[in-house]
Amino acid sequence: MRVFFIVAVAVFFTFHHQLKAQNKVRWMSFEDALKKSESKPKKIFVDVYTEWCKWCKHLENTTLSEDKIAKYINENYYPVKFDAQYKNPIEYNNVEYSYVKAYPQGYHELAAELLSGKLSFPSIVIIDENLKVIQALDGYKNCIEMDMIIQYFATNNYKTIPWRRYSKNFHNVPVGN
Repeated sequence: MRVFFIVAVAVFFTFHHQLKAQNKVRWMSFEDALKKSESKPKKIFVDVYTEWCKWCKHLENTTLSEDKIAKYINENYYPVKFDAQYKNPIEYNNVEYSYVKAYPQGYHELAAELLSGKLSFPSIVIIDENLKVIQALDGYKNCIEMDMIIQYFATNNYKTIPWRRYSKNFHNVPVGN
């Protein structure tokens, strides 16, 4: 009986972990998102991070690893993971952005452009179907906050409902319902 219980618990935790991790954000490069957007316009979700940022890693390993968050982002956005210290040039809206060597650490001009000069990490940026930045939001976001954010912009509620009213009336129901 004890062996059966141990096996049952092991199977449950294995199955539960597999269910929880079914969906992963399917990250793409900024260039790939722009290219895909040419033929099929869609909002772009940009996770602006740096390798040395512990909160960036925490966001990736918690909120952005949650199944329902990853699934919703994949379905409603072109998801981009953008290193703010990326070394190669990128063209965005007919302007070429490059890496800038600066003390103590350099940065990519596109990160500065997307974040309106506020290089704070992690940050997320929502870009509309016409490749215009809708909103840049800095700092770690938990699952409830991220759920509100991704639904607010994907459903175009940001065009008609002020954030304060939207967030006050938001019910954390499963994403997509």
